[in-house]
Amino acid sequence: MHPEIIIIPVMFGVIFGIFYLFISARNKERLALIEKGADASIFYGKDRKVTPMWKVIIINLALLSMGIGIGIFIAAFLHHTLGVDEDIAYPGTIFLMAGIGLFSGYYLTKKLNEDA
Repeated sequence: MHPEIIIIPVMFGVIFGIFYLFISARNKERLALIEKGADASIFYGKDRKVTPMWKVIIINLALLSMGIGIGIFIAAFLHHTLGVDEDIAYPGTIFLMAGIGLFSGYYLTKKLNEDA
């Protein structure tokens, strides 16, 4: 059996495991609160306004896409103008700019939560 066939089921298993642990831990935590007489609604503060999740996802995906696009553009510039090796320029700048995009998305989301 080829070892590369195992990678995809392992990735799906890891993703499933993470979601399962998250949901089961949240359920156990809320059941413990209910047993003690507390209401599980403390997780959803009514006095604090929260930015809708779809806005956060849209902002992060937009900035990630822009970061990848700018990374490809800069990598092409580095490769053709400065003569940087193509195998180094493209992955390095794409990951760098994608990371910068997600980092700026984090701060924009934080600012959106403060304004809301």
